[in-house]
Amino acid sequence: MSAEATTPNVAITYCRLCGWLLRASWMAQELLTTFAEELGSVTLIPDDTGGVFEIRLDGKLLWSRKEHGRFPDIKELKQLVRDEVAPERGLGHSDAKPAQP
Repeated sequence: MSAEATTPNVAITYCRLCGWLLRASWMAQELLTTFAEELGSVTLIPDDTGGVFEIRLDGKLLWSRKEHGRFPDIKELKQLVRDEVAPERGLGHSDAKPAQP
């Protein structure tokens, strides 16, 4: 089995009618930059049923705009992906908890 077949793959399905390609591609870039060693690919999948924005890792749903009622913050998304592909890995400032008043 090749290394490509065993590396995780992220799929971002976005509504092309809503104009969410830019958001999807930015999130893909962020994931590929942060997880350059861990991810095999990030695929952008246009959808024309309206309002769809879903992120899956090897078929497992990580985020659904419909479920959450919003888009993920990039910090949330990176943490979700990290928890699946490299749970022992820190994300630097993205893991820092806000200071308590």
